[in-house]
Amino acid sequence: MDEFILIFLNSLASLGYVGIAVGLMIEVIPSEIVLGYGGFLVSQEKINFFGAVIAGTIGGTFAQLFLYWAGFYGGRPFLLKYGRYIFIREKHITIAEKWFEKYGPGVIFTARFIPVVRHAISIPAGIAKMSWQKFTFYTISAIVPWTVFFLYIGVKLEENWQHIDEVAAPYIEPVIITSIFFTIGYIGMKLIRKSGK
Repeated sequence: MDEFILIFLNSLASLGYVGIAVGLMIEVIPSEIVLGYGGFLVSQEKINFFGAVIAGTIGGTFAQLFLYWAGFYGGRPFLLKYGRYIFIREKHITIAEKWFEKYGPGVIFTARFIPVVRHAISIPAGIAKMSWQKFTFYTISAIVPWTVFFLYIGVKLEENWQHIDEVAAPYIEPVIITSIFFTIGYIGMKLIRKSGK
């Protein structure tokens, strides 16, 4: 694994729960790697699982709220100018905007499990002035199972936590497919309600 990532994770380990939360807030490295390492720390009894879930949920939620507020107050021009500093490119924003326009607020939950879209989807929610309470509810509802899943795998892998992407892949693909089906179902329900009116 990249030396920078290992140094970064070791720095977070010294902060315990706060380290997990901070690692997810700043999103320098993928959340699944931070959580996998968190699971490793749990297996070493340096932190406990429940506390790690709380820290992961807080960190992941604040990371998305930051993007939401950036969209809410700064809009697309702000993110096009400064998004690169937080690894958000114009193509990410464009894809997320199309998803949000097509599928509506409910996509905030399902998109969390789909690569590329899962982080950027917070931006159009902010631009569209979606209620922050509803946004936070959908976000936490998705982040909790995501956090539990990768922490659990990290615990099971122990010293082999660095292979978390390989181990998680067979489980993530069905989740992505299920999320897409839920999104389609959500759209279908909206269309039925509209036609009924």
